[in-house]
Amino acid sequence: MDLRKLIRDIPDYPKQGILFFDITPLLGDPEGFRRAVDALAERFAASGATKIVAAEARGFIFGAALAYKMGIGFVPVRKPGKLPYKTRSVSYDLEYGSDTLCMHEDALLRGEKVLVIDDLLATGGTLSGVVKLVEEFGAAIVGIGVVIELTFLNGKQQFSTYDCESILQIA
Repeated sequence: MDLRKLIRDIPDYPKQGILFFDITPLLGDPEGFRRAVDALAERFAASGATKIVAAEARGFIFGAALAYKMGIGFVPVRKPGKLPYKTRSVSYDLEYGSDTLCMHEDALLRGEKVLVIDDLLATGGTLSGVVKLVEEFGAAIVGIGVVIELTFLNGKQQFSTYDCESILQIA
């Protein structure tokens, strides 16, 4: 199955000059969604991960489904003010701005094995924010997985010390 056919290109979103890759057709296709989650599960089956950490909002979709499939815990990373308990936060740059992400201060244990999951790797801004947050807990990142990698932006280069996998590459 060609998952690329289930990704819709939307020019000039969220701002002029950005080509947005919309995953909602993929999510709406039961076989496509299942194949995406299964491909991530297969790639990280031997990782020994005990938790999946994923940032809102689209990362949640794949992260939670993958945690369920792998039988491990899920940790949401959210925007400021969205989590009800005490949090740690990190600010990071995006290809079209900057943002802040937060995680509950008791979400991870030192040495815990973590998979970081997202829907898309572009310049790597969001993922680097999540990675930094996870590392502040002293947890071990055993893999980074994304559904789509925009290879022409070279975002994966900054994760060369990790097992960083994508199931669909767009050049």
